[in-house]
Amino acid sequence: MTRKIKQQDLPQGSTRREFIKTAAIMAGAVSALGVSGQRVLGSTDNLSVSGQGALPTGKSKGLSITMAGYRFTRVEALVDGRVKIKGCDAQFEVAKIGDMNTHVFSGPQTRDVTEIGLHPFMLAYANDGFRDYTLLPIFPLRLFRHKGIFIRTDRGIEKPQDLRGKKIATAGYSSSSLTWIRGMLQEKYGIKPENVQWIIAKKDSSANAAGKVSKQEGQLPQGVPISEGPLGKDESDLLESGEVDALLHAAEPRAYIEGHPKVTRLFPDYRSAERDYFAKTGIFPIMHAVAIKREVLKQNPWLAKAVFNAYSQAKQLSYDYMAKLAWLFDSLPWYGQELEETRALMGDNYYSYGIEPNRKILETLFRYSHQQGLASRKLTIEELFDPSTLKLTEPTT
Repeated sequence: MTRKIKQQDLPQGSTRREFIKTAAIMAGAVSALGVSGQRVLGSTDNLSVSGQGALPTGKSKGLSITMAGYRFTRVEALVDGRVKIKGCDAQFEVAKIGDMNTHVFSGPQTRDVTEIGLHPFMLAYANDGFRDYTLLPIFPLRLFRHKGIFIRTDRGIEKPQDLRGKKIATAGYSSSSLTWIRGMLQEKYGIKPENVQWIIAKKDSSANAAGKVSKQEGQLPQGVPISEGPLGKDESDLLESGEVDALLHAAEPRAYIEGHPKVTRLFPDYRSAERDYFAKTGIFPIMHAVAIKREVLKQNPWLAKAVFNAYSQAKQLSYDYMAKLAWLFDSLPWYGQELEETRALMGDNYYSYGIEPNRKILETLFRYSHQQGLASRKLTIEELFDPSTLKLTEPTT
């Protein structure tokens, strides 16, 4: 039985017209979500991104390109086709980062545009003379990394300085994540890579999510005590068995997930530690970038801007959804407050694309890589990123 809504049922001060308007808006929002609850975000027709290079026009399907990346919420509208790359007929393949790295550096290179590990790309460029792809200032994945340090509770480790002289396991020594962690440990706590004993696990417990470790992520420096772990054991096995004292990893190790009684995080309240780190440094560490084939870009110089625009538009749709509807469908009870506090600290566009908002972050990673004996020289933004993208900016809202 349908109950009729009477004037006295309306909120205080409401009019029938206001109520009908509000109901229509909510009905439209629910309709946009679909019967299954799958969110469908709004149009991007009015979004634009400033920068160099004219985009092609016309009614043809455009340039056929293949793409690869994770299906992050900030990329999802590009993956499912709600956002189009102007002038292109793009096919997007969801893939894992280790596999994407290998595909580009030593694989068939069939993808014209691909997500890529930022630090592995740096190493391929600096150490291997890799020039088949160039970078666009699009950063699909950024993460603070205090949360990525795990310890045994029975080894006397209570603060970062206690890692000195300890055995630390890892699966991919030269990954973006671990390079950031080592840089932070050295810069803030005085723990240099050579101050600990590194154990490189033969297996990676996160391979199902990240793919196989690429050659670049397995690169090792000179002058640092490093040894290989036993066959058949991943980094979580080593921590659980007590063969190492600590573990650095981009993902949560199995021992932690399963609640091993002697395994915990070095920073139990990592949210506070990471907020403090950002407040003091302004750095939101970049893990992944987007790479494009040089030959394809040479033949289609407008493409870099078109791809940048599309990624920015997809991200804006995710921002809009988070602000307007995500609190309703997300299972976290204080989702809205978390979003508000993040914006208050980091700004509305905290996942920024473009060079200038990220110059300090990029140059910090360049310095860390060279300082840690990984990149053969200190790289520059101008050599890694295509020149046509150096001044691309996102719209301000």
